[in-house]
Amino acid sequence: MKDDFINSVHENKNAFFDFFVFLVQKDKNLLVKGDILDFYREYSENFTQKRENLLKILGYIQEAAVFDQQVFFDVRTILGASKFYVLNLDGHYIETISAKESLIAKEKFVGFYTSEDLVTLNFKPFYEKSPLVRDRRNIGHGVEYLNRYLSSTMFNDIEKWKGVLFEFIKLHKYDGRQLVLNDRISDPDQLSELIDKAVDYLFDLDEEIPYQEIKHKLQEMGFEPGLGGTAGEIYKNLNLLDNLLNSPDHIVLKEFISNIPMIFNVAIISPHGFFGQEGVLGLPDTGGQVVYILDQVKALERALVKTLEKAGIEVRPKIIILTRLIPNAGNTTCNQRIEKVHETENVWILRVPFKEHNKKYTDNWMSRFEIWPYLEEFAESAAIELKAEFGRKPDLVIGNYSDGNLVAYKLSEIFGVTQCCIAHALEKSKYLYSALYWKDMEQNYHFSLQFTADLIAINSADFLITSSFQEIAGTEDSIGQYESYRHFTMPGLYRVENGVNPRHTKFNILSPGVNRDIYFPYYEKDKRISGTIKKLSSLIFGNAKNQNAFGQLEKPDKIPVFTMARLDKIKNITGLVEWFGSTPSFRQKCNLIVVAGKVNPAFSNDREEIEQIRHMYQLIDEYDLYGNLRWLGILFNKKESGEIYRIIADRQGLFVQPALFEGFGLTVLEAMISGLVVFATRYGGPLEIIQNNKSGFHIDPVNKNVTTNVFTHYLERYEKNADIWKKMSDGAIKRVQERYNWELYTDELLSLAKIYGFWKFSTDMERADMEAYLDLFYHTVFKPRARELLEQHNRDGQ
Repeated sequence: MKDDFINSVHENKNAFFDFFVFLVQKDKNLLVKGDILDFYREYSENFTQKRENLLKILGYIQEAAVFDQQVFFDVRTILGASKFYVLNLDGHYIETISAKESLIAKEKFVGFYTSEDLVTLNFKPFYEKSPLVRDRRNIGHGVEYLNRYLSSTMFNDIEKWKGVLFEFIKLHKYDGRQLVLNDRISDPDQLSELIDKAVDYLFDLDEEIPYQEIKHKLQEMGFEPGLGGTAGEIYKNLNLLDNLLNSPDHIVLKEFISNIPMIFNVAIISPHGFFGQEGVLGLPDTGGQVVYILDQVKALERALVKTLEKAGIEVRPKIIILTRLIPNAGNTTCNQRIEKVHETENVWILRVPFKEHNKKYTDNWMSRFEIWPYLEEFAESAAIELKAEFGRKPDLVIGNYSDGNLVAYKLSEIFGVTQCCIAHALEKSKYLYSALYWKDMEQNYHFSLQFTADLIAINSADFLITSSFQEIAGTEDSIGQYESYRHFTMPGLYRVENGVNPRHTKFNILSPGVNRDIYFPYYEKDKRISGTIKKLSSLIFGNAKNQNAFGQLEKPDKIPVFTMARLDKIKNITGLVEWFGSTPSFRQKCNLIVVAGKVNPAFSNDREEIEQIRHMYQLIDEYDLYGNLRWLGILFNKKESGEIYRIIADRQGLFVQPALFEGFGLTVLEAMISGLVVFATRYGGPLEIIQNNKSGFHIDPVNKNVTTNVFTHYLERYEKNADIWKKMSDGAIKRVQERYNWELYTDELLSLAKIYGFWKFSTDMERADMEAYLDLFYHTVFKPRARELLEQHNRDGQ
């Protein structure tokens, strides 16, 4: 098989080897792509002409490990897949090696030499049983490929699949009441005959006749509620079913399965942080995920009601957000067992406490990195509570983040229902070499548990939702969050030869929206409240005194540069402050307004936030930002935060999202729909949200010069023609209105859940091996390490 990378190296062999002779003399042995390109720039200073072919080849290398005269490469020439090579400078040759050989080399690099004894995980045999997306450009559109695969399989063995489909349809009941088909229909052949009879009967009826007026006639033929609320809907769905039984295709399959009433009760899992409706945003581990879920469930309830009404079923659907009850919850409602979600009919927050092991931990907020020992017992207790609240088991379990997805895995096992995984962010991508150096980070982050939980959840889930393509397979220049789980090693614990395949049909891109009642354009004056505008304007620009505010604006009429996020390392608020402070030209033209964390470290119990607060004050002193910066350590409610965006937009301000990595970027959407000109990190979701130079700007938070150039170019254009702000603002609003919509999201989510539910049913036997493999992994790796951490907590609390 042709190897384009090897061929390219051979065509430029002298330059390639010459560069690595130069590189091995440097005092750096483990390099990522940026390091390699930096060394290339240093190397190329010796030449009058750039070696463009060499630069292109080096651009494919994601990581390199140098051992004397050997260099091991991870090379990525196509999205979602890597190959591995070793370069021998003594022998002057390069050759392909396996993923396992590459991982063993990295283990030796960090001093781990008993490589053959290390457990090696390989999920590839299980993936080979499932269809894969062939065209890399369609990664993340798994359901489309799955539908084609299913319909093709049905067509090729139609008698078998008639039976599978028939049994699947007959499964559906609600509170003991049979739906769709009753016992008068005993097999697929009889079903086909009775469909013909029912279609003939319905053909002569008015399409708008309600089901209730014709239900007795249909029940006599064997058809129960669930096919439609009117004669016209029932006629359409029976024709779809007839086509599916006799000449299936992927379009008919999706439409019919999506119309079956399968989902009535949904459990959405989010254990960590403070999950509440007011006064929680900005507290440790509490941010965009809470906003996402609260907006999601409101739209999801509307979608469920609509689909059930359309199916002709009078059922009140119920959604429960399962989270953790925190006895010492401060001024939040997180110590209340049950709480109704505002602006919904039947959506609830159910809080289940951790079992008491050590009150120092179980009675108080606990970092998302410390939560692992309590999740199995939490899942077992939650299963009882959920069943009591629903009155039956849920039909769908949706996990959020690593901890919520692990609990969803356990609940799906207990209930035997469809499991959806939403990562939001995978920590492995955020911390450089976090797997390879996991032991050095274990005390603070416990990545041995988190990465194990991620692998279990990703591989156990029936389907996964991501907000963007890059979450799955990255970009041309960087690997995706999920892709990073494909090959990695945790020396001394286990190595992963094939952990995740980004081309699997379980991956689906489904971007969230924003709450349009709270976040809307600044010029919609009739929806804004003047009293709130006045209060917040005084707090920000009038320097109103507040114990949770720091700094004053000497010239409040300067262009406001605004940011709002949690105060942690990844969100990189201190990086923005440092950039602003070290760039005098921007301080002359702009003020920096920060809403993040707390202004007093004594008021925080989050180690990382405390470090960032202290760093903020160091930077303010170092760059003398007094008079140029206003820092608000205030927990605004959502309506207030929506108005803050618009107040900044009233002054033709800018919003900056400077994260080192951002899984998606809800604040980016909120700022854009409010009309702000947005500058956001190119690492993560904002790269896809923003159309560069059209609906906002991409910045590189790790490269000060690049970021400065982007801002300089914008301000120069703005000084010449202030209309550029309006043009970019309008582009941002249009982008969100057209692309990020909760109604589209929830309709597609329900369709996905039903189709993957059918896939789960039809391939149940094929999944048994994977489930056994994951169960073994859970009990031999996750549980023992969780027990160790629990024992450590118990010792700390004595």
